Amino acid sequence: PHKQIFLVFNTLSLFSLFSTKTKYSVFLLLLSQITMFSLNGTNFPNDSLSGVSRCLIQSRKKVSFPMVVASVSPNGDRNVSVLMENTLKEMKENSPVIEKDSKSTVTGGVGDVYGEDSATEDQTITPWNFSVASGYSLLRNPHYNKGLAFSEKERDSHYLRGLLPPVVFNHELQVKKLMNNLRQYDVPLQRYMAMMDLQERNERLFYKLLMENVEELLPVVYTPTVGEACQKYGSIFRRPQGLFISLKEKGKILEVLKNWPEKKIQVIVVTDGERILGLGDLGCQGMGIPVGKLSLYTALGGIRPSSCLPVTIDVGTNNEKLLKDEFYIGLRQRRARGQEYAELLDEFMSAVKQTYGEKVLIQFEDFANHNAFDLLAKYGTSHLVFNDDIQGTASVVLAGIMAALNLVGGNLAQHKFLFLGAGEAGTGIAELIALEMSKQTGAPLEETRKRTWMVDSKGLIVRSRMESLQHFKRPWAHDHKPVKELVNAVKLIKPTVLIGSSGTGKTFTKEVVQAMATFNKKPVIFALSNPTSQSECTAEEAYTWSEGRAIFASGSPFAPVEYKGKVFVSGQGNNAYIFPGLGLGLIISGAIRVHDDMLLAASEALAAEVSQENLEKGLIYPPFANIRKISAHIAAKVAAKAYELGLATRLPQPENLVTYAESCMYSPSYRSYR
Repeated sequence: PHKQIFLVFNTLSLFSLFSTKTKYSVFLLLLSQITMFSLNGTNFPNDSLSGVSRCLIQSRKKVSFPMVVASVSPNGDRNVSVLMENTLKEMKENSPVIEKDSKSTVTGGVGDVYGEDSATEDQTITPWNFSVASGYSLLRNPHYNKGLAFSEKERDSHYLRGLLPPVVFNHELQVKKLMNNLRQYDVPLQRYMAMMDLQERNERLFYKLLMENVEELLPVVYTPTVGEACQKYGSIFRRPQGLFISLKEKGKILEVLKNWPEKKIQVIVVTDGERILGLGDLGCQGMGIPVGKLSLYTALGGIRPSSCLPVTIDVGTNNEKLLKDEFYIGLRQRRARGQEYAELLDEFMSAVKQTYGEKVLIQFEDFANHNAFDLLAKYGTSHLVFNDDIQGTASVVLAGIMAALNLVGGNLAQHKFLFLGAGEAGTGIAELIALEMSKQTGAPLEETRKRTWMVDSKGLIVRSRMESLQHFKRPWAHDHKPVKELVNAVKLIKPTVLIGSSGTGKTFTKEVVQAMATFNKKPVIFALSNPTSQSECTAEEAYTWSEGRAIFASGSPFAPVEYKGKVFVSGQGNNAYIFPGLGLGLIISGAIRVHDDMLLAASEALAAEVSQENLEKGLIYPPFANIRKISAHIAAKVAAKAYELGLATRLPQPENLVTYAESCMYSPSYRSYR
């Protein structure tokens, strides 16, 4: 009791921060409670001092968080005022009621100015946001809510009696119930919306559900369902899940970033919505992509949810249908270009670095070709940036090719590659293949590029077209006569590997696949375009037209195919194999730049995870059921490369990086509340 009185009086030291009205209200309330205590000799009643008695009195640990103060209005009603004073050092004696493990999983070799060292650790509070201690507010906070899993003791301690049904579920039973509910939906978008509702209601349950059922739910929270979700985002939008930064915020982006409730941001996924999957310009509605990607960073890579920030840069849209849609949520104007666009992006990049530090990873997602390459080149030397469409796709496809060589034989330099599509994905894959080939053989990059050919919308890319080609296509222009049709290019070039990244469905026709099968015993075919409707061909088509000889992988998942009594299981060349582990590796090493050698290391690590058993089934990617283990191995290889290149700042280097990576990964298990 004496400690409680001391803590109550201790809050008086903060009076200088309050308005006169608040000072008066708090003083009267405290005085009445102290008088009541002295007269009755009892503890404070449960229905009073809700902020002080439930936050301050139960607090023990030394962290800084906003204070919740109960004030009394003249008519006796209680109101709660939340003071957003996250910088007050006087509040070090306060903490939330949530238990925190004593061990620290991440340490820093340099000054941890921005708090990056705890980016993968569970945090006891939401920085500079109001802390939840009990009652109805606790049930409404997705970070701390456990739903029916609150124990009997927790229901008593945190004023939850009557707010929940009497039954107590464990975490596993909650997962079982939700999976049963999700399987009742026939429409994928309904499952997507149910998952998003769960994420906004109970964060830990969402990630446990996703992690334990990743093969079933990955197509729900990401491709292909996320494509439809983006198309209809304006209609299904309920509550903000990230930051929307538009031209209206130009000159104020630094202040806008401060509006986000989390302070220790380590990974940002940003899009301008101009090239969403194979669906084109969806403008502001592209937010579904950063949200989905960051969910996978947590579920598959173990990055703490509160250190992830989805961002959409809204500079307008050229999609006439959206501009005429009364429910469209973005700017109703055509896209800004040139200097206006460049200035907004430059302000954003500078503000991010100023707010979150040198080691925050910025992942560019679904930018159009003309911006994607320029942004990567411009900021690659000054920021920790990564383009998943260019680099992530390249890394995962290279891993699939390396695994496929175990089935078709030969080394990388002995094969010939033909691409349909010469945009971000196509040229990014081709460049990483050439880099790996150069690494293996010692041949100059200019020579290894000659093993790759590309077909764009105008036909085969050849030297006679050089002057009209965009800069990123020019390295792939070789000496050859012009060829207009893909099937003719296949017959003339005779590739051993055919890769589709065109964003156009049904382009690997029966004639194309059969041509590949005429001069390849086991033709390797990648139909990478997303969503499923934009895939260059289906798994069934690839296996049937090649008479069961194709080694097939796709961007979106396909069901197993039975052909002449044999069941074929196709691989999915999903970027989710790469970017979560890559991000974790960059974080645990404290890397300050992304290097091509890190991408090669990630590809080699993923290819090494494909077992002989997988290969015998025709799989060139490991099952997603093991993705957390795979991500840890990829993270270890990426981190090792960062240390080798001198780009790591977290010193000293751990002895066992795999074990270290696993120890840093976020766990969605419920935690005990005092």
